Amino acid sequence: MIRRWLPHVVLAVLAAILLWQLERGDGGRAQLDALRGRVSAQADENMKLEQRNQSLAADVAELKSGEAAVEDRARAELGMIKPGETFYRVVDGAAQAPSDDAPVEPGQ
Repeated sequence: MIRRWLPHVVLAVLAAILLWQLERGDGGRAQLDALRGRVSAQADENMKLEQRNQSLAADVAELKSGEAAVEDRARAELGMIKPGETFYRVVDGAAQAPSDDAPVEPGQ
């Protein structure tokens, strides 16, 4: 009688082991889901970096194409002016006004 059920028991145990390996083992579903999440996050990061690269490439092309872009950058980022121009800086008076408690140095 045992001989009759033994192959079925062995096959059931092997099937249980294989199913456990598929679900929880190395390369199983849990690991696959984790890897899919990492791939998705990396794809998002790659897309952001690709957009940044395209923006930088457009800036480089613009700077190489003419003087106007270089001049705009020099004015905006470095505060440069052309000969004969007058530079005016507008400062908010409330933000720069000394308080009554601040010490005043002689000669001011």
